[in-house]
Amino acid sequence: MVQGFLILLLCQLTGEWLMVWLGIPVPGPVAGMILLLIGLVVFGRVPDYLRMPAEGLIRHLSLLFVPAGVGLMVFADVLAQQWLAILLSLVLSTFITLIVTAWMLQTLETRQRK
Repeated sequence: MVQGFLILLLCQLTGEWLMVWLGIPVPGPVAGMILLLIGLVVFGRVPDYLRMPAEGLIRHLSLLFVPAGVGLMVFADVLAQQWLAILLSLVLSTFITLIVTAWMLQTLETRQRK
């Protein structure tokens, strides 16, 4: 399990380092997840030593949202002032995500049939 956590942390650290070094405005953990995905695609499967800690993190994922909830409470006055812009951006981004997901699903199904 330690080896799996070490790999996850190394992917995150590498992502952080790459984003700082390249100057790209992408969060390091997102870049780390992309690096992890590339590694898993190359490896061809998820090894057991990585599956166990990842499932443990997913099992307790709700605890990782506590700091975000506290941040919402800290900036409640800003949210109250900007509620319309926030609401519109949430609705629009959700709608765009649904459209892109449906399009990707149709594209992949069409490809699979051929």
